[in-house]
Order: sequence, then structure tokens, then C-alpha cells
Amino acid sequence: MSLGFLNPGDKPVVWRGPMLHTAVRQFLYDVEWGEIDYLIVDMPPGTGDAQLSLAQLVPVQGAVLVTTPQAVALADVRKAFRMFEQVHVPILGIVENMSYFICPNCSEKHEIFGSRGGEELAKSFNSTLLGRIPFSINIREGGDGGVPIVAGEPDGPQALCFLQIADNVASQVGLLALTGAALPIMDMSVNRGDRFVV
Repeated sequence: MSLGFLNPGDKPVVWRGPMLHTAVRQFLYDVEWGEIDYLIVDMPPGTGDAQLSLAQLVPVQGAVLVTTPQAVALADVRKAFRMFEQVHVPILGIVENMSYFICPNCSEKHEIFGSRGGEELAKSFNSTLLGRIPFSINIREGGDGGVPIVAGEPDGPQALCFLQIADNVASQVGLLALTGAALPIMDMSVNRGDRFVV
């Protein structure tokens, strides 16, 4: 499900908080999700109304913070970390996107946007680095073509990065449940998922 399905083309979504809150509520409660173990919500960057609405509407099991290695991106993610902390949403860990580029000619690894930003951020918040996603034309082409890299090239190095991150996220949710630190799971109807991860 995507807001893009409801607003196709180039028309922008210019909504204030109450309208966005209503849309988030409809996505959570009115979509027929079927039998799912996790409902992962991809949020816009920052600390805006969408994140706050989600935290108010359902017991979010945890948040995955995605950053790139450069300082400006890390500063935004620090603010997001503090926001989720204030609304009592556990942080499952950090993903570093566009972490490095492997040159197809020389096979050298180039850290174009800096190095170890996600790792240092995870350490500073006593969190976990869930994984590093390389900068890759295959990921971009798969996204543009509607075929995710894990489906298009399931044995490729980029797909393996995504699969490892998924395993790490599931492990973190499990650890929270075992320690009792996770938020209580709502009594869900058929149309609602068991766990919400943002």
C-alpha cells in the first residue's frame, strides 16, 4: 500500500497534520493486509506528523533508523532517535544506506559518502548496526523496474545485504519480546498485523 496509489502522477500531497493522521489511520485499519507477521511502514525522513501519528495509533514494536554515512544525514537521524525515544518506541538498530561502492573495473571498495557513520551512530546510542547497503546500480535499476534486488538477483551481494538486515531486524524484535522491553501487542482483527516496525 502506498500513498502514491491514491495520488498518482505529479500532483503533490499537500496535507496538514490532521489529514495525514487520518490517512495513516486508514492505512493501518482499513487495508486488508491478510495474514502477516510484520507490517513494515516506510516513513519519510525526519520527525514529522507521520511518525507521531503512527506512534499514537498503534503499539509500534520498534523503529529501524536508516542513514547514509555523511554528517548531515547522521544529524537528522540523531533527531529521529530522540523523537522515538520521547514517544517510547524502541530503536531496533541502524541501517547505513549507500555505504560504499565497489568499482566494477578494479573491485576496489570506495566509501563515497564517508565511512563508519552508521557504526559510530549506533555506538553513540548504544544501539546495533543492522547492516550496510552498498551503493549499486543494480538496486536502482531494480527499484525503477519494480523488481526488488532480492527478487531480481537473490544470490547477488546486494540482495544478501538486505536479507541479512531483515534477519537482524527479526532478531532484535525477538530480543525485545524475550526481555519484556517490547510494547504490548494489540488485540488485532483479521485486517491488522501483529507487529509494526517503522
